[in-house]
Amino acid sequence: MAPAPGSLGSRLRSSIAGALGLLQTRLELLATEFQEEKLRLGSLLGYAAAAFFFLGFGAVMLALFLTVLLWDSHRLLALGIFTALFLAIGILAALAAARIGRQGSRLFAASIAELAQDREMIRPENEPEGR
Repeated sequence: MAPAPGSLGSRLRSSIAGALGLLQTRLELLATEFQEEKLRLGSLLGYAAAAFFFLGFGAVMLALFLTVLLWDSHRLLALGIFTALFLAIGILAALAAARIGRQGSRLFAASIAELAQDREMIRPENEPEGR
């Protein structure tokens, strides 16, 4: 037996259905954001690995080429310069990676913002904002 339209039971059932619909929408948004972030990170890692490999290999080959070219006159100078250059680039890259790691992630930012808006919409007017 269904509750009469306009009764407390019917309004409660309608409110619960609305809340569940809202929750389902937010969870779907969260899942979509997770998939997008996963795809973005996968492509980022793939391109970064390829760039790292080919640029590193190219730098080593250039260092070898110039060292062999200067073998008779300044081989130790060439090796010292390339060693210092590669170490400096490595230190700068490590510092940049540490800075990025400390910045944190903005994963699920849209979902968090939507949930905050939802909470504001359903909060009674006399309830303090601290909760």
